[in-house]
Amino acid sequence: MYRDTLSLLGPVLPVVSFLGRLPTAMCQLGSLLLVAETSGSLTTAGLAGGALAAGQTVAGPVIGRLADRRGQRGVVLVASLANAVAVTALVLAALAHAATGWLMVLGALAGATVPQVGPLARTRSVALARRSGGDDRVVGTVLSFEGTLDEVSFVLGPALVGLAAALAHPAAALLLAAGLLATCGTAFALHPSAGAARPTTTRTAAAERGRLPRSAYALRITMVLQGAMFGASQAGITALTEKLGVPAQAGLVYAAMGVMSAAVGLSMAAVPARIGLPTRWRAATAALVVLSLPLVFVDSLVGLYGVVIVLGAAYAPHLITVFGLTERIVPASRLAESMAFLTSGIVGGQALALALSGRLADGYGAPAAFAVAVAAAVLCAALSWTTRTRAPQRPLLPTP
Repeated sequence: MYRDTLSLLGPVLPVVSFLGRLPTAMCQLGSLLLVAETSGSLTTAGLAGGALAAGQTVAGPVIGRLADRRGQRGVVLVASLANAVAVTALVLAALAHAATGWLMVLGALAGATVPQVGPLARTRSVALARRSGGDDRVVGTVLSFEGTLDEVSFVLGPALVGLAAALAHPAAALLLAAGLLATCGTAFALHPSAGAARPTTTRTAAAERGRLPRSAYALRITMVLQGAMFGASQAGITALTEKLGVPAQAGLVYAAMGVMSAAVGLSMAAVPARIGLPTRWRAATAALVVLSLPLVFVDSLVGLYGVVIVLGAAYAPHLITVFGLTERIVPASRLAESMAFLTSGIVGGQALALALSGRLADGYGAPAAFAVAVAAAVLCAALSWTTRTRAPQRPLLPTP
């Protein structure tokens, strides 16, 4: 199935879309490390990183909506170049020891101009699959492939930042991110496939823009909760590894979870078509609850590795299924906006949960942070079992 997916997308598009989304995974951690080193204040670093996350959370859906209405090429091109400039400006300001307020402003601009390559690549790939006559199974394979690219980018991105910080300076990692944005973001924008997700101009499509089923909002909430699981897990892992005297292991533990998630994401294409997306969603959220519970009781490094690796196996099925359900139920004229909402929800949920669970971990230890992850999993399960998802009775591709 993945051979057909690569044939559909071509050899260049997956490469430029992967490299174009890599800076998103690099900038959050990179900005934290950079500002912490140049200012000597973790509080200042947290404020700058929080501003970056807030900018991306708020502006991401706006960029998606612009892409729906005006086409991806121009929107992604402008956003990629603006993001490269904003990230470079943040680096220069940090190196110049600018005031906290300026760092927050530049962080917010760096977040607000993220070109949303990941969500727009999904939209573009789905459009290519539908235009080629692909059925839901083909679309599911495409979404599994795109989900794996996301997972790998969010494992590789922080690893590159950590390597650059160890060998040179955190500024080097952010300047690399700016270079990738300027080159690969531009290449993604100008790739011929950008025309596949054409903007809609018909009266029917214009009417569609105002209507979203209730289940679409439930899917957005579940992605915020998924992001909360990420943030709480990150805080708990950091707290526990510090308690065990091996703080350097935190990044490796989190990466191990991401690697397992990416591997399972690739295997999602093998799930039989008779198992529908609503059933997969409920099964995935049930797995999140069952597999996250041991986090609260883990108290050793070996146990932590074992628990988070197994938990990682539930993340990709949940993410891929929610993207698949969204593609199925939202109007095609709002697909890019909806995909961007899901990704921004993860970012926002992660930032909020990281702040909350970090405080809990400081006061009550790692189990308190992990309890936030379990609570988010329970809420995800409640949503999946109480939300009815129904596909629209209309073509899923917009009329050119």
